[in-house]
Amino acid sequence: MNTDRKALWAVRQSALPTVVRSCPDCPGMRHRASGKIRVNASGKMLDVWLLLSCATCDRTSKVPVHERAHVSTLEPARLVAYETNAPSAVRELVTSASLAAKNRYRLDWTGTWELETRMPLYALDDPNPLPVQVRFELPAPVRVERLLQLGLGLSRAEVRRLVADGRIRLPFAPDAKAHRDFELTIHGPGSVDAAKHAKSLDLPDAERTGPARIGLPPVPGREFPGRDVPGRATATGSAPVDQVRSRTARAAAVKLPR
Repeated sequence: MNTDRKALWAVRQSALPTVVRSCPDCPGMRHRASGKIRVNASGKMLDVWLLLSCATCDRTSKVPVHERAHVSTLEPARLVAYETNAPSAVRELVTSASLAAKNRYRLDWTGTWELETRMPLYALDDPNPLPVQVRFELPAPVRVERLLQLGLGLSRAEVRRLVADGRIRLPFAPDAKAHRDFELTIHGPGSVDAAKHAKSLDLPDAERTGPARIGLPPVPGREFPGRDVPGRATATGSAPVDQVRSRTARAAAVKLPR
């Protein structure tokens, strides 16, 4: 069986995020990208703005990108992209978290992404692990738990159970939000059980709690400190078995009040 298989999950862009900030002309708070960038030149100094459109009244507003910047500080290809309203440049500016923080507005990523999965034929009970590469086409903050639900077609409770059982290995918590590429691994039940068994074999006999040692006497020479070895006389001269019998007899003699 091929154990070198990998799956690819891609967070694809379905729309650009909405800019949430107040409009000067109406009570509206939501703005969408107009698809245009304005560049003004004064000698060798440039001003660059991203143009937005109010979703309520359609008023155009400007978001400062560069102010009084010397032309030499901008790469020629970037300047051309600004001047030609290149979609890639518009997308970069609209999705920029640093630009949003600089201009004190919030980005709403609702309805901006969809998950595309490319997985080889795989069942969750397959004993071979399956690495999954998750790639982001846009920096949308997506809850990892939600990605797992969509990618595996499972409920939230089922995803949490698989993570808790070690069947899904993540680089961070499942309730965290990711916006950059990362990798996760799906493990079959056989590989997880084998890993747990191997880990238990590394423990000393006195620390194991597996069925092989439950209810059995300690291995000679590895007795628990402070415990009597079966058959060894105690300070009172009686064996532990006799003490258990005497305690049982005393307990039976006690009558509970009605």
